[in-house]
Amino acid sequence: MDSKGLKTRDQIDSRYKWNVEAMIPDESVIDGKLDAISDRAAEYADTYSGKLTADAATLLSAYRERDAIWRELEHIYVYARMKRDEDNTDSRYQAMSSKCGAIIAAVSASMAFFTPELLSAPEDRILSFIDEESGLKEYEFAIKDTLRQKAHLLSGPEENIMAQMSEITGATGDIFTMLNNADMKFAEITDEDGDTVAVTHGNYITFMESHNREVRRSAYKAMYDPYRDLINTIATCYNYNTKSDVVNARIRKFDSARDAALSGDNIPGDVYDNLVNVVNENLPSLHRYVELRKKILGLDKMYMYDMYVPLIELPKKNVPYEEALDIMRAGLAPLGDEYISRMNDGIAQGWIDVYENRGKTSGAYSFGSYDSYPYILLNYTDTLKDVFTIVHEMGHSMHSSYTREYQPYIYGSHSIFTAEVASTVNESLLMHYLLDKETDAEMRKYLLNMHLEEFRTTLFRQTMFAEFEDITHKTIESGHVLTAENMCEQYDALNAKYYGDAVEKDDTIMYEWARIPHFYNAFYVYKYATGYSAATAISKKIIAEGEPARKDYIEFLKTGESDHPIELLKIAGVDMSSPEPVEKAMDTFNDLLDEFEKLV
Repeated sequence: MDSKGLKTRDQIDSRYKWNVEAMIPDESVIDGKLDAISDRAAEYADTYSGKLTADAATLLSAYRERDAIWRELEHIYVYARMKRDEDNTDSRYQAMSSKCGAIIAAVSASMAFFTPELLSAPEDRILSFIDEESGLKEYEFAIKDTLRQKAHLLSGPEENIMAQMSEITGATGDIFTMLNNADMKFAEITDEDGDTVAVTHGNYITFMESHNREVRRSAYKAMYDPYRDLINTIATCYNYNTKSDVVNARIRKFDSARDAALSGDNIPGDVYDNLVNVVNENLPSLHRYVELRKKILGLDKMYMYDMYVPLIELPKKNVPYEEALDIMRAGLAPLGDEYISRMNDGIAQGWIDVYENRGKTSGAYSFGSYDSYPYILLNYTDTLKDVFTIVHEMGHSMHSSYTREYQPYIYGSHSIFTAEVASTVNESLLMHYLLDKETDAEMRKYLLNMHLEEFRTTLFRQTMFAEFEDITHKTIESGHVLTAENMCEQYDALNAKYYGDAVEKDDTIMYEWARIPHFYNAFYVYKYATGYSAATAISKKIIAEGEPARKDYIEFLKTGESDHPIELLKIAGVDMSSPEPVEKAMDTFNDLLDEFEKLV
């Protein structure tokens, strides 16, 4: 064990380790396979560049060889990354991951001609190939989706320039990352135990959940002061990041940067606007919750640093891992016997890496290749929150399990828009199960508060972020410049609108926008809110309707990326092009709030 009491990897019982060796039982073959992949990728350009659309058979062969190369390379890369994540101090897997990364870049370069060349051919000629060659039926959606983007593709030389310029236009995100994670230093505060501790990105939320108000206030100030001190630099960085989005959208003939960002998933702008509008209509419900928070905390004046402290302390209870699995099985029972059986088989096959060890990657994820198990990395610590983490990641892994069985490689993944639905449906079902059986008043209050906080931080807060992004991009598109002053004013006004009169105005929260890394990947955060809304609607349908809704949902899990996200979610009975799913999510929030108010 190390100084923190952590076991080394070899001290962890094999029952609690994932069976990643099932991917590649003999590592000695990896170097040879990678060399062969590199050779095939080099030959790929020679074979197909300039000849891609010569005839239907050539196009089919090019698609199949492209998939075969990526499929094998992905498998090795995933293995290397997961072995590295077991113990990041092991240089062997650091080197293996780096080698895979270099080969991925080389393969990407060798295949860069593919899409421009496909789109340079007459559209009717490409579509006729699908009728001529039955094998291309598998690729029909992919082909048509590529053709859909034709209006936004530039000439070959122009695309080459754009690709080279991307290294420069992407610099703003890198600059912010270095400022945020390397150069920025936060003050020390006195924690609950009277110890002097430096605030970090990692421990900040723990301080904000402290029941000692002075700890919360000190951490809040320590977090935001450095952003205030650097606000002009960060504002300049974000201004140029936003300008890059706008200029790139104009070059590619999109009406707006938002349209460009939504185009990849073919998401109508109405989906974004419906989310913002419905959430805004329901802000009185959030204000009501915030007022209740102020009352329960017994505060004359409440500030934003009071927003994360739990209203109900968790009754002391450890949840051993095996018990957590039993709770998961019971909570997910509405998904049917076949779902539970598939999940149990996965647990027995070694999908899950359970406990922390020295050097292991922190947090949790679901990962795997098309040809591997859908593995789950955990750092389980016997808490109820960890149970929700298992259930969340199992949602992703089961989604992958169904998709890889029923879809070919080209559709074997998921967009963020749909991926978050599968994980959140599981969380919603678990919460329903726990609330349905809970008789202890304090535990019930804790669960209700936990659920309300998920709504606040995911549906309300991410929508506020989405609204801010829309404002900043429209500012640039209207010919104005983003300055530190106007962004702080806009954000301060949004925060006041969302949280209402129960929260006192201060001179700090206006800087919060400056610490959000997601803003450097524009129009992304809204997917958390739409995914949460869709999952809430689907889980309620499953509980209310039983077998028909369950059957529809399982069919959705099988679809991967075989269609656009909006169409795929319709299979599960949810139409995200209408405001109804968000409205139903808000109904759920109000029902939870009604019960919580009565109990407290």
